[in-house]
Amino acid sequence: MKPFTRPISPKDKPASAHKGAGEVRIIGGQWRRTKLPVANKSGLRPTPDRVRETLFNWLGQSLLGWKCADIFAGTGALGLEAASREASVVQLCEQDTVLVEQLQAHIDRLKASAVHVQRTDGVSWLARQAPQSWDLVFIDPPFESALFEPAIKAAAQSIKPDGWVYLESPKKWDDAELSALGLQTYRYLKAGNVHAHLLQRIA
Repeated sequence: MKPFTRPISPKDKPASAHKGAGEVRIIGGQWRRTKLPVANKSGLRPTPDRVRETLFNWLGQSLLGWKCADIFAGTGALGLEAASREASVVQLCEQDTVLVEQLQAHIDRLKASAVHVQRTDGVSWLARQAPQSWDLVFIDPPFESALFEPAIKAAAQSIKPDGWVYLESPKKWDDAELSALGLQTYRYLKAGNVHAHLLQRIA
């Protein structure tokens, strides 16, 4: 499939001290253009609209029947976008109580029966999942955290042979780093401070 090639606008560049965007907008699917409020939480960094648009052009517009896990859900933008595009199961993991309550409010408002939110450590939750049981795992932890490597490792074990891992980070992960964890880059883009990777298992 061809990557989306529209250039990234400077306005999409996230601020380093971002405290919440006020709202996020679902890009496509059944809830297209729906705006959802975002809590004013220090460090909360919703994935920019343009990056999400590009990601779902890479994946295809329909995720019909997919099982997706967003293990650092935050605003829920990635997981709810997947549900809007007909994913059959979307698991949201989040540790912040306020954000969990807001995510549940979004689920109730959208009547998103395929979406489930749990207050839990997303990496530990993913490590407990059956091997090769998920189609898509989103990894977007706090950029200053040390959670990237354990999250990638858990995701590599949990996705199906033809599954995907979306990784958002403050740096580009090179082939050697990823291959040591069982993954390789399929698509990549840089938008401001965001390095977005779509990863797949090494055959």
